[in-house]
Amino acid sequence: MRLHDSQTLPPGGAEPLEIQGYADALAEARARTLALVAPVSETDLDRVHDELMSPLVWDLGHIAAFEDLWLCQRAGGLEPLEPDLAIVYDASEIPRSERGDIPYLRRDDAFNYMEAVRERALSVLERADISPGGDRLNAGGFVWDMLVQHEHQHNETMLQTLQLAAPGCYSPDRAAVSGKPAAGSFGVEAGPFEMGFPAEGFAYDNERPRHELDIPAFEIDTAPVSNGAYAEFVADGGYARRSLWTEPGWEWRQAADVKRPLYWTADGAERRFDAIEAVNPDLPVMHVSWFEADAFARWRGARLPTEAEWEKAAALHGSETGHLDQLDFGPGPAGPFVGDCWEWTATWFDGYPGFRAFPYPEYSQVFFGAEYRVLRGASWATRPSVARATFRNWDYPERRQIFAGFRCAR
Repeated sequence: MRLHDSQTLPPGGAEPLEIQGYADALAEARARTLALVAPVSETDLDRVHDELMSPLVWDLGHIAAFEDLWLCQRAGGLEPLEPDLAIVYDASEIPRSERGDIPYLRRDDAFNYMEAVRERALSVLERADISPGGDRLNAGGFVWDMLVQHEHQHNETMLQTLQLAAPGCYSPDRAAVSGKPAAGSFGVEAGPFEMGFPAEGFAYDNERPRHELDIPAFEIDTAPVSNGAYAEFVADGGYARRSLWTEPGWEWRQAADVKRPLYWTADGAERRFDAIEAVNPDLPVMHVSWFEADAFARWRGARLPTEAEWEKAAALHGSETGHLDQLDFGPGPAGPFVGDCWEWTATWFDGYPGFRAFPYPEYSQVFFGAEYRVLRGASWATRPSVARATFRNWDYPERRQIFAGFRCAR
């Protein structure tokens, strides 16, 4: 998310309008966070809805603690507002499965903490040098962009939790959708392309450095796989055919007794938050694991694209975006590269050649290796600031709580 063009800044300082732009962006992010949880009862804010997820009120406190750490302490030189909360809200130290048992702040105290931290952060912003000549964190507004996007990302995480919650917890109004999924596939010629985010502007460390790759020719689906297409795989016994699955995938499928996407029912319906409706065949299939996506691709005589193939195809044909920004509370018809659903790729999450962690290795570097698969694009629950073709998401191949689908390549 770029709130200004750093090339136009006068040397030695930022114009008040640019400072105000960050203040407005922080305020908008907070308003969305509070609006999303406003209908949730205090009991449900404090509940562990699923062992994969934090209590929602922990997320609220973490948003504030992260802001205090990076804006007030690291960028502003202030002492911690609540030193004892540092470990409570350290996502790298406290796994999600343990967060329900630690002394996190409950609702009213969490809201007060968020308010107090924001007041401190805005006082730092008033004196921050976000010009290109500022210190490394503040220069070009880097750390301020990072904090806005961090809260935006937690909005999506919280929606994952609310989708996992039992009926009765959350009942958003679903926007009506119409239209048909895009059909067919297209070819991408062999040749080089520039992968990753350019040197200028805000991006996370794992999106850089930009580098040239020479990609052989390939063909890729015009749209993510739809519910209708995936239902054919289910009906054809795809979950029972060992030959379609990798060894780890088959072990996971058997152990978890998986027979269909996460929120599908045996009678052809699908649950979205409180609503249970017939599966819409035109929407992208979602809440499938990497293992399921890979098995479907084999069933269709195809494969999952690498993330380099996905990004090259998106650069050529990905100018249109699908449903984003959360308030539709669901995807539109399967089609664009960015929006509606995240997309699994064949690639393990790792750093690009020449990768350098900044501003902290716990965002990306600690997850590198052959454990996490890369997802690309964005979902309906993604804020637009994060919805860029170079953004890299990642998760374990067995995970299904994310709003993820896939498209096939060959």
